[in-house]
Amino acid sequence: MNRLKGKCAIVTGAGSGIGRASARLFASQGAKVLAVDLNEEGLLQTIEGADGTIEALTANVADESSVQGYVDSCISQFGGLDIVYANAGISGGAVPIFDQPVELWEDVLRVNLIGPFLAVKYAGKYMVEQGSGSIVCTASVAGLRANAGGSPYSASKAGVISLVQTVSNQLFGTGVRINAICPGLIETGMTKPVFDGARARGNEDKIGQLNPTARYGVPEEIANMALFLASDEASYVNGQAIAVDGGLSSTHPFVRKRP
Repeated sequence: MNRLKGKCAIVTGAGSGIGRASARLFASQGAKVLAVDLNEEGLLQTIEGADGTIEALTANVADESSVQGYVDSCISQFGGLDIVYANAGISGGAVPIFDQPVELWEDVLRVNLIGPFLAVKYAGKYMVEQGSGSIVCTASVAGLRANAGGSPYSASKAGVISLVQTVSNQLFGTGVRINAICPGLIETGMTKPVFDGARARGNEDKIGQLNPTARYGVPEEIANMALFLASDEASYVNGQAIAVDGGLSSTHPFVRKRP
């Protein structure tokens, strides 16, 4: 199929996990893809053997000049820009709240929230001028409910959801759509400590058992939603935060035991 035939796309965080799966899927569906990440080696693995056109660019999504640069690069290389998937993110680890330095919050917010804002600022402007475009951001189920991530990470992802909702209205009538995906527990480099720890304890079968689907997800399942939102099939979907979490966000959050 060619669901993105003739489209030009940027995918950030494309050096691994959800970003890699999305970049490769977009390309296989006919898009010309600029894969962006700080991890040059990871980008090379992403483009190796890809079905379609993927070019790699090493860039810092939290740096304004770098974001402007990757937008300009896509337009100059491919002749346009139709899709941006602002996916890059960091977890911030599991530092107890009273031990979290301000610098940790600054780092997480700069990548997870300011990064998507900068993508909107520079890619969105071009899209508005051409009268069309789709922006997709990776938020998280942690932005919807408690106990799905640390406080800096959760706050940043809640911010992404609010950013998407606000921007969708600021782009009223422009032909540019923006939506967020809220993944649940997905096996990626970011969640590797969770999976490694469970496997070391011999209880991998318990991972993902808090959701009614009773399993964890894989990057390709998030990429499939990103493809839909990026495509013209989602032409009436705008300003939404869509959970792809096995049903986790449909339930009441669990309550941790007191320390």
